[in-house]
Amino acid sequence: MEQRRVGNSEISVSAIGLGCVTFGREIDQETSFQIMDYALEQGINFFDTAEGYASGEMPSETVIGNWMRSRGTRNEVVLCTKVSIDGTSEGIAKAAQQSLERLGTDYVEIYKAHNSFPAVSREELLGALNELVVSGVTQVIGGSNFSTDQLQEALAISDQNGWARFQILQPPYSMARSEHPGHIDRPEAHERLFPLCVDEGVAITPYSPLGAGFLTGKYTADRSKFPKGTRFDVMPGHADIYFNTTNFEMVEKLRAKSEETGTPIVKLAMGWAMENSMVTSVLAGARRPAHLDNAIEAFEMELSPELYKEMSSWGAGSVKE
Repeated sequence: MEQRRVGNSEISVSAIGLGCVTFGREIDQETSFQIMDYALEQGINFFDTAEGYASGEMPSETVIGNWMRSRGTRNEVVLCTKVSIDGTSEGIAKAAQQSLERLGTDYVEIYKAHNSFPAVSREELLGALNELVVSGVTQVIGGSNFSTDQLQEALAISDQNGWARFQILQPPYSMARSEHPGHIDRPEAHERLFPLCVDEGVAITPYSPLGAGFLTGKYTADRSKFPKGTRFDVMPGHADIYFNTTNFEMVEKLRAKSEETGTPIVKLAMGWAMENSMVTSVLAGARRPAHLDNAIEAFEMELSPELYKEMSSWGAGSVKE
């Protein structure tokens, strides 16, 4: 698996990352272990979790910690976790320590703010994240779900104070169109956010390349018929983000292109997200090992420039690179 540098740091991650939100929530520990075993066998060394991934029987971080301890694999993976609940100085310090305890390690390579924490001053948030770098808790800091303006402001404040700056960003990114408040849509990603990251040396590691599973084509507009155990069944609020006329039309175009090319819908949709040259690593979630095969095959497939351009024109305008 190709390894790519995270910002201007010394850390490199696999071009496909393992999104661990399903661990302990949608799948049990045994299945999670199988997925992590398989990921590592395939060269996927970038594991992404968060303190907020804890709504199931066991927190995701605990599952990962148990796996690393049982397999002796701590030095083989690049861990990223996130503060999800309290972005104050005290909250971040506490959250980081609790994450380390659940993970069974004394450091993580990457630590992110799960959101911009609008109720907390940007100076307090960034100062607290900087302290984690100074104290050796993490090597790289970054953010998830930050808008272009929020990232720009964060970089400026860190530079003004001589603090560690964001070197990684984790936005949602897929072919699906969203007008949900706070959700970064394709036009902003292509025209503003991604170019800013490239200019500032910030790695882009997007999540939800399949729109939380929406782009697999298994959903209809009838919300009473969510397939049992799927993301929308477990987290029905996600439907508000992706259920719109444009996206259902997008799925039908994917379905038609799949029939025309003989390529599964999942590989087409995921391959599109991976084809963007500004992206460092795409996070792929899994509920069984075979789901990782879809991601790997999509990465190796390489869409033709003509097909990529055509797909980029569906629903949200063309890609600007």
